[in-house]
Amino acid sequence: MIINHPLLGPRDAAEFVYLGDAALIDRPDPSVADAAEKFHEYGYLRDNPAGEHQELWYHEQGDRSWLVVTRNTLSHEISKVELARDVAVARGRGR
Repeated sequence: MIINHPLLGPRDAAEFVYLGDAALIDRPDPSVADAAEKFHEYGYLRDNPAGEHQELWYHEQGDRSWLVVTRNTLSHEISKVELARDVAVARGRGR
């Protein structure tokens, strides 16, 4: 599988480490009243989608960037690759 890195161009997936659902970017606020419940959901309750899904990938054997890869879990076709920091900023989570 080839991942088209937004800064470095096409790279073999062997250079990356898959880290799971990109929803992990949306870490719960630890100061809210129901923080324990929110962190339980965040850490343990995950969907297992069939079809298009956003995933976190880490470029371990390259520039060490974090990417959000939108990939079809049935065909492995990649439709979008973004820097995770850009996704976090767009979601209001980054600085």
